[in-house]
Amino acid sequence: MALMITDECINCDVCEPECPNDAIYMGIEIYEIDPNKCTECVGHFDAPQCRQVCPVDCIPFNPDYSETQEQLLEKYKVLSALKQTN
Repeated sequence: MALMITDECINCDVCEPECPNDAIYMGIEIYEIDPNKCTECVGHFDAPQCRQVCPVDCIPFNPDYSETQEQLLEKYKVLSALKQTN
């Protein structure tokens, strides 16, 4: 599953720089996570880094994007390859 940021977000900006896939960005009112870029840090870390640093615990799993560990790893590989070509 990709992660999501709920409206409990306080816009503290600690999550955005922690994302190795650049999936977190400032939305209209709060930070948001692009589910196409979120791998839950699979391939980079053992746990989602944004969830580790969030002071208000507002980053749950996004129920609209169910992915297995294998699918997340494949997404990581694709995103990593794209970064290398840019």
